[in-house]
Amino acid sequence: MNVEIITPDKTIYKGEADLVQLPGIDGSFEILNNHAPLISALAQGKVKIKKGGAENFYDINGGVIEVLDNKVLILAE
Repeated sequence: MNVEIITPDKTIYKGEADLVQLPGIDGSFEILNNHAPLISALAQGKVKIKKGGAENFYDINGGVIEVLDNKVLILAE
């Protein structure tokens, strides 16, 4: 799936991923390929992006996520 993490200043990440783990306001959750459409608020924490065997972590201070048609858009603070 295609993932973008965007802040007001710049794009932090843009690329493919197998799994995205996010800090939701009610707890952590994960997005996999072919996930149902979703819009959710995010809390402060780390976003984990897993591609193959590699895992990358990005700090955010909250934001919003939209999932639609295997595209994950994270608007982070």
